[in-house]
Amino acid sequence: MAAESMLLHSSYSSTKPRCYLSNPQPCWTESRTTNLRFERKVVLGKQVKWESLGLTSRREFSKKERGGVVRCTAEGIERRMLIPGEATVRVPERFKVVALMACVMCLCNADRVVMSVAIVPLADKLGWSSSFLGIVQSSFLWGYIFSSVIGGALVDKYGGKRVMAWGVALWSLATLLTPWAANHSTFALLAIRAFFGLAEGVALPSMSTILSRWFPGHERASAVGFSMAGFHLGNVVGLILTPIMLSTIGIAAPFILFSSLGLLWLSSWVYKVTSDPRESPFITKSELTSIQAGKTDPPTTTAEFPPIGLLLSKLPTWAIIFANVTNNWGYFVLLSWMPVYFKTVFNVNLKQAAWFSAVPWGTMAVSGYIAGAISDSLVKAGYSITSVRKIMQSIGFIGPGVSLLCLNFAKSPEMAAVCITAALSLSSFSQAGFLLNMQDIAPQYAGFLHGIANSAGTLAAIISTIGTGYFVQWLGSFQAFLSLTACLYFITTIFWNLFATGERVF
Repeated sequence: MAAESMLLHSSYSSTKPRCYLSNPQPCWTESRTTNLRFERKVVLGKQVKWESLGLTSRREFSKKERGGVVRCTAEGIERRMLIPGEATVRVPERFKVVALMACVMCLCNADRVVMSVAIVPLADKLGWSSSFLGIVQSSFLWGYIFSSVIGGALVDKYGGKRVMAWGVALWSLATLLTPWAANHSTFALLAIRAFFGLAEGVALPSMSTILSRWFPGHERASAVGFSMAGFHLGNVVGLILTPIMLSTIGIAAPFILFSSLGLLWLSSWVYKVTSDPRESPFITKSELTSIQAGKTDPPTTTAEFPPIGLLLSKLPTWAIIFANVTNNWGYFVLLSWMPVYFKTVFNVNLKQAAWFSAVPWGTMAVSGYIAGAISDSLVKAGYSITSVRKIMQSIGFIGPGVSLLCLNFAKSPEMAAVCITAALSLSSFSQAGFLLNMQDIAPQYAGFLHGIANSAGTLAAIISTIGTGYFVQWLGSFQAFLSLTACLYFITTIFWNLFATGERVF
């Protein structure tokens, strides 16, 4: 191997040094600047030593040298420099965290969707009416509504890692027990589904808090968008795999599969993730510095009980609550009733209904990430946080409202799928609106505020899920309820633009 040469120059100004390399090979390594003194880390077999290079120095790498690190020190500024030798690509720890978060959010929603598909043959077998079917569908929300506030407070106190781990363990157990409960009695099924909702209620507050710790402000919307993309892909996975497994293996198969995946995910989460990047043994100093850059007074866990009265005394809090109510109202109507909608209105079988229902959620996953990227780019471009949150949320509500009105005029399952796809894709822009806004206005109590808003949203989801069943039974049509949901979207958009803010309030 021919010897490689390197020329290192330094020009010092009053602010920071500048380092240049001539004829570098594509190899990334760490450099460190403290005092205008340059050193090179030389690796000879298993021996490591530092050699001084001076201010201007020309060095030859011998054949035995497998690479090195140039250390240029001035005021603790770390740099990456190109030098000859071998290198390994290091994935930033925050990317690993968001990847694991996207996976668990996928499982979170897939576990919910399994029942939305399995309930169709169960209803036929047990002779459930449309109204009672809505009660069964909503049983998940009975536990979910209570755990959101409690889970949010626990996240603020103990951190998102521990709370998320317990949540996944418990909801995986509930998923595993669901087939047994369904065979045992209706009461047992309702109880297990309520327990399942109780465990899943901690997922979103944990996600929001952990990502706010691990990502700088200008990357947070993209991180949330990526995690929520996993959440929406869980719908696709559940809607596609569940009917196949139900028809070929049996009703227990999808429940066993997804509960097993949850426990497998848990083994990685416990050992590789921390609630705060400052506690991580794996993160590099340079990555930690980049995460903390631009964050003023980073929020910390607190043992104090959040001031409920103060939180509820401000209109920006109510803007978030009403936005969550409207978002959950529309979201759970579509999540719980789409397979039934396609089967009832267009008389398609269960597998076809699952495919028609799955496509919109897949596009929602993509559009949610795009919304996050657009939001971050607007922030970087200098737009105020308030303006960005209002723009994103307006798209996230007006778009679905118009799409649901158009759905009333759909004459084929294909056209209905297009309208639902548009509704869900545009509603994903809410992820860069109210979902991020909790960290904007109350970083110290974001988990608890998320719990309050999510509990109100869950109550709305229970009403809308049960209400859809009664509307369909009384009127024989989905149209009235879709129109009501569209009007709710438009009203909340007005309230949001009047009272929401991106500034810190608490």
